[in-house]
Amino acid sequence: MSKRHSAKYKIDRRLGENIWGRPKSPLNARAYGPGQHGQRRKGKLSDYGLQLRAKQKLKGYYGTITEKAFKRLYNEAARVKGDTGENLIGLLESRLDAIVYRAKFVTTVFAARQFVSHGHILVNGKRVNIPSYLVKVGDKVEVRDRSKQLTVLLEAVQLAERDVPDYVEVDHNKMTATFARVPSLSDVPYPVQMEPNLVVEFYSR
Repeated sequence: MSKRHSAKYKIDRRLGENIWGRPKSPLNARAYGPGQHGQRRKGKLSDYGLQLRAKQKLKGYYGTITEKAFKRLYNEAARVKGDTGENLIGLLESRLDAIVYRAKFVTTVFAARQFVSHGHILVNGKRVNIPSYLVKVGDKVEVRDRSKQLTVLLEAVQLAERDVPDYVEVDHNKMTATFARVPSLSDVPYPVQMEPNLVVEFYSR
């Protein structure tokens, strides 16, 4: 299973933050943007720039979500009652690839997308290979039997750099996870500050 180190690290450096909290991020050693102009001093961002940056950071955190798919989630969040920013976080964390990542079945969000796409995951006993599939509260997500001895899976479970949040109930012996509840922003263990309110402002312009 390939790992997209260059892609995710470029996102880190472009945004100037280690958005996944990974100890191997080159941002830990080179705290400036990629490319020959990366070390130039940046000017103060406009309101639009701050909103765009917040959107790119939140979208980038979840891996390779397209702008079209991200906008679709935003529209759904705006349609439902309640705070649109909180609804957006809830929808993002309900994605199957996000659940697989939170359950520590894989080491990165990029690997989660690939793990699901390759058919290693069952939802309520049925194989689902769509990373954007929205898991409902109470749904059981599990690694299929023939995939339970994969090296990437065993390595991820032992990973000490992050914990499983309490809205995902996991049994690593059986390689199962249950989506216990839809989280709010304060529940999600983002290594950096996310600002969904600015994302809402960006799309509301």
